[in-house]
Amino acid sequence: MNLAQFARRRYTPGATAIEPMPHLTKALGGAELFIKRDDQLGLTGGGNKTRKLEFLVADALAQGADTLITVGAVQSNHCRLTLAAAVREGLKCRLVLEQRVPDSYDPSASGNNFLFDLLGVEAVTVVNLGADLQGAMEQVAADLAAEGRKGYIIPGGGSNALGALGYVACAEEILAQSFASGVAFDRIVVASGSAGTHAGIVAGLVGNSANIPVTGINVRRPRAEQEGNVHKLALAVADLAGVVPAIAPETIECRDEWVGPGYSLPTPEMIEAVRMFASLEGVLLDPVYTGKAAAGLIALVRSGEIAREERVLFVHTGGSPALYAYQPVLAGAAAA
Repeated sequence: MNLAQFARRRYTPGATAIEPMPHLTKALGGAELFIKRDDQLGLTGGGNKTRKLEFLVADALAQGADTLITVGAVQSNHCRLTLAAAVREGLKCRLVLEQRVPDSYDPSASGNNFLFDLLGVEAVTVVNLGADLQGAMEQVAADLAAEGRKGYIIPGGGSNALGALGYVACAEEILAQSFASGVAFDRIVVASGSAGTHAGIVAGLVGNSANIPVTGINVRRPRAEQEGNVHKLALAVADLAGVVPAIAPETIECRDEWVGPGYSLPTPEMIEAVRMFASLEGVLLDPVYTGKAAAGLIALVRSGEIAREERVLFVHTGGSPALYAYQPVLAGAAAA
């Protein structure tokens, strides 16, 4: 693979850290746990979407866009980071927010909703679950065109083949860090949502013949549906990056046991995971993605499905600004 052939904006100087989690490892009494700190990526508040935006924003600039357009849930980390990238580049940004939980959008809410305003979003369009999201973004682009402006549409999560290159690059970064530190990982665990992060990591590992399994922890969809989504995108990004050999369907694992009642809806396991990471390792997770992914990691270690002798890398995809919108849930757990 030669990722240097793709235009890229750099929002993070150097690699994000890989750190041991000795206290969580001891508390669980199982596998040796490490964390990849992609919550410390550049742009406002950090998170995995920064890696995707490095490639997507480079393409937007090459096309002469003056406005970034994207979509996400009402507390979307992706929308926050897309807006932050627009600010960095001197562009405008318009957001389409999907109410995946009825009546959940509150423009005066804390978390990312507050940051949308603080960062200067130009306009927000709110739609309900099941709306034509691509159509809504295309309408925003058409409105801009009528004003003589040029919008650039970024899919939800930045998860197309171009955006997923960010996590092909991350896979190569992990392998280089593993070699430099002398720590070989037996498994990688990551949240699996819009599929770009999961698919990019798999493509990058396959392209480097790494033979490291990736366990995705679903945050929204049933297992079979999500595995199909990730596999389809992994094939697309692999084709774009020139990955050989082809990625087999059985390479993709997406566990759905910790989704709970639905996307963004709290679960006792998520609350426990968020509190454990904070109190044992000083690491802030988010309640929507990394909290549920960590809940899956903890359960797999406790059950022994992740074996005691394994070295496991948990990819922290960020999202902690959304914590503050869930303070009543998490504070209630503290008082219980």
